[in-house]
Amino acid sequence: MDTIIVYVDDAEYAKPLLQAMAQAPGADRRHCVLVACAPRITHRVSRFVSNRARENWRNKWADKLFEACAPALAQGSGLQVSTMLARGPLPDVLAQLQAEHGHAVQVVDLRRPKLEVASPKAEAPMLRKLAGTLAGIGALWSVLIGETLAA
Repeated sequence: MDTIIVYVDDAEYAKPLLQAMAQAPGADRRHCVLVACAPRITHRVSRFVSNRARENWRNKWADKLFEACAPALAQGSGLQVSTMLARGPLPDVLAQLQAEHGHAVQVVDLRRPKLEVASPKAEAPMLRKLAGTLAGIGALWSVLIGETLAA
C-alpha cells in the first residue's frame, strides 16, 4: 500500500487538490496521512496564553480543518485517511512518519503559499541626501574662498 503524507493548513485551498488525489486511478490502494500545520502564534499573544490553552486551540483548529477536508477525500474512493496534528518542526514530523510508514512515502505540500509583497526599493533617507548636498556646498565654498584669498 502506497503512503502519501499531505501537509495542509487551509481546507479551501487544498480541497480541489485533495479531490483530484481521491479520484486518481489506484486511489483505493493508497493510505493518505493528513498532517495539519497550525498557524504560528505570535510571541505577543503567547505571553498571555497558557500552553494548555494553546494546545486546545490547535486541537480545535485541526478538528475543523479535518472536518472540512474529509468530504473531499471520501467521494466514492477507497482511499484510507488518517489524520495528525504537527506539534513541532515539519522535518521532525516527517522523520517520525517515515519511521512509522517507511522511507518510500510520498510527501505532498498543500499548504497555502505565503505571499510576500516585495517592498518598493527604499529611497535614500532625506537626511542622507541633505548631508551630501551640504558636503558638496561646503567643498565648493572652500574652493571659492581658497581662490579668493590666493589672488
